[in-house]
Amino acid sequence: MKGLKRLLSYTRRAADDYGMIEDGDKIAVGVSAGKDSLSLLYAMAELRRFYPKKFELIAVTVDMRFGDLEEGGEPTDYSPIAALCEKLNVPYHVEPSNIAKIIFDVRKESNPCSLCAKLRRGMVNDTAKKLGCNKVALGHHFDDAVETFMLNLFYEGRLGCFSPVTYLDRTDITVIRPLIYAPEKDIRYFAASAELPVVESKCPADGATERESMKQLLADLEYNNKGLRHRIFGAMQKAGLDGYIEAKVKNYSDPKKDE
Repeated sequence: MKGLKRLLSYTRRAADDYGMIEDGDKIAVGVSAGKDSLSLLYAMAELRRFYPKKFELIAVTVDMRFGDLEEGGEPTDYSPIAALCEKLNVPYHVEPSNIAKIIFDVRKESNPCSLCAKLRRGMVNDTAKKLGCNKVALGHHFDDAVETFMLNLFYEGRLGCFSPVTYLDRTDITVIRPLIYAPEKDIRYFAASAELPVVESKCPADGATERESMKQLLADLEYNNKGLRHRIFGAMQKAGLDGYIEAKVKNYSDPKKDE
């Protein structure tokens, strides 16, 4: 399958560099049903077949339940995701939530994304613990890391990013991000070639966020400054920012496409 070998290379390298996987791990893959989380699920399912440290997987989706919020929202049809999980031999669990109602109907948040992400992550972690998992894998990739660094710099005046590996003592869960070496363009390429069953978000704030603005700004800057994202990420590694380390393999983040 086109793009899979490349994606697996990124995933295994991140797992090795950061010690993300240990023998006996039961890992919940947070599946939002977008291209990133579905690509992560596919890569982790394939990695499970040959990785020297044996681990189990379960896919977990938090159903936001958009729709008529006054009536508690409407369940999303995740049957295409369930079919993919069956194909990959990965158990699938959908956790219902009232997050959309809380954010848009009760609190009426004008900038809902940060709170939404926090609530969803909390539910994924709690659900993973309930299902007997000790780790949660999230689909944040190379571009997400660079954008998060720049968002923190621009809007909060600080140097920071999410960490490749984070232990959460409240839930006794370790969060891992196996796609941190994978550029979004390679994930998009794989998702299209694999015809992953992406379920479009019904969020009313989708596409109108500070992150989307930062993504466009970086694209514009990259146009006249080739390799800008790679240099930013490299600076994060050299500084040891939030647990990042220098790559053992150089130029990992700008590979040629699969033939």
